[in-house]
Amino acid sequence: MTIELREDDVDAFFEVPFIVYGEGSPYVSPLKGDLERALDPARNPLFGSIGGGTRHVLTAHRDGKLAGRIVAHVHGASNVRHKERRCSFGYFDCINDIDVARALLGAAEQFAKQQGCDRLEGSFNLTAMQQMGVVTEGFDAIPYLDMVWNPAYIPQLLSQCGFAPTFPMRTYELDLRRFDPDVLLHGVIAEVARDPTLEWAELRTRDFKGVLEQVRLVLNNGFEHNPMFVPLTSEEILFQAADLSHVMDPRITVLVREAATPVGVILCVPDLNPLFRAMRSKLGLRSIMPFLRFRFGTRTRALVIFASVVQPWQGKGLNGAMMHRMITALKKAGYEQLGITWIGDMNTASIRQTERLGAKQMQRLHLFTKAIV
Repeated sequence: MTIELREDDVDAFFEVPFIVYGEGSPYVSPLKGDLERALDPARNPLFGSIGGGTRHVLTAHRDGKLAGRIVAHVHGASNVRHKERRCSFGYFDCINDIDVARALLGAAEQFAKQQGCDRLEGSFNLTAMQQMGVVTEGFDAIPYLDMVWNPAYIPQLLSQCGFAPTFPMRTYELDLRRFDPDVLLHGVIAEVARDPTLEWAELRTRDFKGVLEQVRLVLNNGFEHNPMFVPLTSEEILFQAADLSHVMDPRITVLVREAATPVGVILCVPDLNPLFRAMRSKLGLRSIMPFLRFRFGTRTRALVIFASVVQPWQGKGLNGAMMHRMITALKKAGYEQLGITWIGDMNTASIRQTERLGAKQMQRLHLFTKAIV
């Protein structure tokens, strides 16, 4: 058996999960074009002077056949902010073969050494504000957009290669058909919802660049003290979110202003995974009909990408009032299920709030870490 590692073969990199997991698995790939953009150091600000990062893209070929992939990458701005020397791995997908796993992870470790890092940790696809974590429970759950999926043997392979689970997380799903959002309207939440000094708006796409800048300001302020968070620049948020303008449903988004200053935001989007699955995550003539059905058909699943409240408004009921407004809009628009992206176990307040809504846990996830010696 011969295992060959190839660098920067992005076409092969895209195909790996379809081959190693099969077309019928719950895995859904990002669009091929988006993946190419994300991995391109000339286009992604993460790898330029802004993010100060670098990356190593590998595919594994066993006896000439695709068998796995990985990206090892360093987020320079994150290491400076958090005073770390961490190298991350992402997009780690492979067949159930310890030799293939060792080859890919070993190459990532070697890259980490070359970059002067003292630990390798993942999965990050590509930062903490994007897809992250390795699924350790809930392998049968159907992931929403921005959620990861992997088979049960992936965490086992990581453990066999010396990686230890850390930073536990959870994803959730709320059945909107059984939830009355008016149960949220009590105490300070009800007061905030009626506050005449607040302006309630939607994330309209007419001036999407300007809207994204307001979102960025709220996100950076509200997430300032979150673990692993790195404030986004205008270039980074535009790079990551500009294409959302084509698929957003403004009705289910929330932007709150006080005296024309943004103070709260919820970015909620229709779940694109059914569309991506129908398109096999590629744009082309065969993608036109699935896109039209998605654009003008009935959409029943939506996902909260993030919710953020600026620090002076935290703990004062604004987040609950935004959730009430968003869920009311979701039900009115005909959505039936709401996915909620990862919440770290250390964030007990958010977990309590999510579970009080009646949301059910979908997945357990962990980061996996290994010291570099």
